[in-house]
Amino acid sequence: MSLPALNLTADPIDLTAALVDIPSVSHDEAMIADAVEAALRTQTTGFEIRRHGNCVLARTNGGLPTRVILAGHLDTVPIVDNVPSRRTVTDADGDVLHGCGTVDMKSGDAVFLHLAATLDAPAHDLTLIFYDCEEIAAEFNGLGAIERDLPDWLVGDVAILGEPTAGQIEAGCQGTLRVRFSAAGTRAHSARAWMGDNAIHKLGRLLTTLDAYQPRRVDIDGCEYREGLSAVGVHGGVAGNVIPDEAYVDVNFRFAPDRSPEQAFEHVREVFAADLADGTLTAVITDSAAGALPGLANPAAAKLVAAANGRFRAKYGWTDVSRFAALGIPAVNLGPGDPSLAHRVDERVPVEQITEVARILRDYLLVG
Repeated sequence: MSLPALNLTADPIDLTAALVDIPSVSHDEAMIADAVEAALRTQTTGFEIRRHGNCVLARTNGGLPTRVILAGHLDTVPIVDNVPSRRTVTDADGDVLHGCGTVDMKSGDAVFLHLAATLDAPAHDLTLIFYDCEEIAAEFNGLGAIERDLPDWLVGDVAILGEPTAGQIEAGCQGTLRVRFSAAGTRAHSARAWMGDNAIHKLGRLLTTLDAYQPRRVDIDGCEYREGLSAVGVHGGVAGNVIPDEAYVDVNFRFAPDRSPEQAFEHVREVFAADLADGTLTAVITDSAAGALPGLANPAAAKLVAAANGRFRAKYGWTDVSRFAALGIPAVNLGPGDPSLAHRVDERVPVEQITEVARILRDYLLVG
């Protein structure tokens, strides 16, 4: 199969469609990475370009006072009859581009690629990072591989991820923690239940506590983060005539970025202190990731907010901005598309949002 051609100087709407038309489910990004690399090498000037696996990196080295990192993942969730792209215009929805990745996040990638090819004398040095395997387990994440193998490429004054935000800055991100609360009992025949010790029953107080929990709200740099503590999985039972001897509940805590994962776990332990103190339950962390402070007071980030007409809000959920925040780089999410439409069969983006994000970033990158 011949390599798909990408025209980086085309309207970012058309470039988005071209990217969507290249299937790139996680672990299968070689073709799109080849196409992006070829386009950057032949259609941009002044960039150092490097390939690392299925990650494509490009940067200018003009000695400018500040460096802006533009980062986006190339992979998508599995396709469900929603590739190739299609475009519709209706009275109800307006001008809309449909297809897997239109929201998450090939429209953001298209904006970054278009700006790399068309910006005339930006006020900042630029680093572009297009990486693989964001949609699956963190161990495969291409940005993590760059952090390990090419750390000098992750140096900058501010980072912008093209994750979908409907064209509004979403600053920082929540942290996430998953804790497994396990109960142990004694197995017995259900006809002689008194001879056993039902592990499932021991989860009742935990679930009642969860139902009554009042999550915290906290304002950081003008962004309100809302926390959430939720049961996301439950397991127990052996057979219809057996008293179960083990059961567990998985609890997810989405915490504001002013807490560390260690502080988040301590809070969870406090919430369920009674169950843990009497030995009814044990708690083990099964997954955690730090959040990212918004960092909007940083001058480089403040100028981006100004270019976006002062529109910003907190990011609900975890994104790779956390990786940049851990490196001391203020990072925000800014991209076309409604994040609630990501990963859906009917994934779609209003084309005006692609145009607007391109305008915001062009204005920002041209101002010192």
